[in-house]
Amino acid sequence: MERLLAVCSPGLEPFVAKELRGLGWKDIGSPWPPKPDGGPGGVEFQGSLPDIHRANLLLRCADRVLVRLGEFRVHGFPELRRIASRMPWERYLSPGRPIAFRVSCRRSKLYHERAVAERLAGAIADRAGKPPRVQPFHDDSGTPLPQLVVVRLEDDLCAVSMDSSGALLHRRGYRLAATKAPLRETLAAAMVMASGWDQASPLLDPFCGSGAIPIEAALLARKVPPGHSRRFAFMDWPGFDPKAWDKTLAEARKGMAQAGPRIIASDRDAGAIQAARANAERAGVADAIEFSCRAVSAVEAQAAPGWVVTNPPYGVRLAKTGDLRDLYAQLGKVLRARCPGWQATMLAADRRLLRCTGWDFESVASTMNGGLKVELVSRLA
Repeated sequence: MERLLAVCSPGLEPFVAKELRGLGWKDIGSPWPPKPDGGPGGVEFQGSLPDIHRANLLLRCADRVLVRLGEFRVHGFPELRRIASRMPWERYLSPGRPIAFRVSCRRSKLYHERAVAERLAGAIADRAGKPPRVQPFHDDSGTPLPQLVVVRLEDDLCAVSMDSSGALLHRRGYRLAATKAPLRETLAAAMVMASGWDQASPLLDPFCGSGAIPIEAALLARKVPPGHSRRFAFMDWPGFDPKAWDKTLAEARKGMAQAGPRIIASDRDAGAIQAARANAERAGVADAIEFSCRAVSAVEAQAAPGWVVTNPPYGVRLAKTGDLRDLYAQLGKVLRARCPGWQATMLAADRRLLRCTGWDFESVASTMNGGLKVELVSRLA
């Protein structure tokens, strides 16, 4: 059994922990706290190599899955290299495969991040007999990624982890068409889960953009594994067994459903609707979503019960949106009149705009979206 960590955006740890429990993991530890600078948090759990495969394939809210290679106290660079040279690097590093280091140091005697990476590269050379080829790690480069080694030094405690995911897990493979200020798929999935949607009643997103929320809702309702059409870093590990992976993938696909509840998605931007439809086609759920180009004022009347899950404009990143108070007031008015009794979950960057809806919201979580601190809020009918 390996010590694993599902890394996620800060504030989403409870949703990742709930996912892990729902997938059958019982040995779930305390959430790994996010860094003070707003860096990621995570949830620790135990698992074998097949569990690493399953976690990458099935987790909807996590960004990546790390395998803890070692954790130890260290006070000097010679000690760091000596201890690290005893770790089983060969389990994860294929001969000739480039590697990348992501190092963070806080309140430790070893505070120079580049020097830490250099000593670890030396430790790998000590173990393997030749130095590794070190490259930068650019997740959005579109080129084959090196094996990422994540190192966290805090209060002289050094944790070295191997990334098993590769590209961030929100890269499902379907969103090639994007709009301005797109919502990450992992955050969209967390919003749907946080809403308490029963996966049977209708769901409405009147600001759907490129379609992340309705697409993630359709994938969830149809039990489609979010990672079923992409590659992962563990596929390049020396011990990777393609037949075992195919078996894991086939098992996950067995539970997929052909039909699901009604999902309604609209946006006033025709280009956004075109992008959302294309993304839904690639995700294989275009038939599950009713797309339309319309303003929020044109939302049609819906019978209860149902859920509204949406990410309305904030007026921060989209500088030309102007004064959004009227838009939020219109949203509240329209949903009260045409979706009475529906529950609502939204992302918000400004509580003052939320008050314009005329609703009282409760905070569910605080997280980051596109570099902005946002609040996930829900209103119960």
